[in-house]
Amino acid sequence: MAIKANVHEAKTRLSELLERAHKGEEVVIAKAGKPYARLVPVVEGRGREPGAFRGRITGDVLGGVGSDESPWG
Repeated sequence: MAIKANVHEAKTRLSELLERAHKGEEVVIAKAGKPYARLVPVVEGRGREPGAFRGRITGDVLGGVGSDESPWG
């Protein structure tokens, strides 16, 4: 069940609502009685690995376009 709060209540209880959203609870903020925004936790990605595509990309990707070639095909 979602936690619902109006804007004024959300301002007053922001720290609590952030913690609850971070723990996985759905928090909906309403404006003029209608759902307006949802607080959700940030999901951290693994990041990028240097060299992850090594050997998968073929061709001369750094050579650029020759003077007699169109860059658009």
